Amino acid sequence: MILLFTDFGSAGPYTGQLQAVLHQQAPGIRVINLFSDAPAYNPTAAASLLSAFSSSTPPGSIFLCVVDPGVGSDARMPIVLYTGGRWYVGPDNGLFGLLGTDGADTACWEIHWRPQQLSNTFHGRDLFAPVAAALAQGERPQKPHYQRRCMPRVSEDSLSPQLIYLDHYGNAWTSVRAEYLRPDTRLRVAGQVFGYARNYAEVAKGTCFWYQNSSGLVELAINQGNAGRRYNLRVGLRLEIIAAA
Repeated sequence: MILLFTDFGSAGPYTGQLQAVLHQQAPGIRVINLFSDAPAYNPTAAASLLSAFSSSTPPGSIFLCVVDPGVGSDARMPIVLYTGGRWYVGPDNGLFGLLGTDGADTACWEIHWRPQQLSNTFHGRDLFAPVAAALAQGERPQKPHYQRRCMPRVSEDSLSPQLIYLDHYGNAWTSVRAEYLRPDTRLRVAGQVFGYARNYAEVAKGTCFWYQNSSGLVELAINQGNAGRRYNLRVGLRLEIIAAA
């Protein structure tokens, strides 16, 4: 299957245009809109989300990823990445830097192929979607359309604990894997301290807390409240981890 991971949002034609290209060039392949509201223009935050979501998909999955503020420029190369048994197609701007690319089966290629018509601003539709469709049809990177290269770019900011996503409940996802924290660890962001709870039922209504969400990340929330609005949270805010006594 092909999974779409973009910052396009739910409105507008962009996701539909990707789906139309994939339907035409890879008929019969299932296309799933996995994530359409990744943090806009922010491949650093999106990298943590992509890493968390990709591990739960079956081997052979193909990710078509478009969080690409540098589209049309020489600031990033279009690439294909294979790691963990999965394929990733998109821009080399830090988006793929947290995918655990140190495995023996990992390989990366620059995409040198160009379609006859390539928009200056929509490489997702014109370049990345046809490449993802070709992979889904069984084609593999080969010369002269691809060139083997080193691993994807890693943004240093992506390694810092930070907020990476706010959902429509106002819950704030962080870049921190919950498995690395003890339950008595406290977290501070925007001047507010969050203690741990396993779920919403363990705290009173209106109480803030952190927990391990279904993707394995630390998430900040308020029981039946909007943490983002109450504490003025936003993507990119740094998270302080307060060690337990």
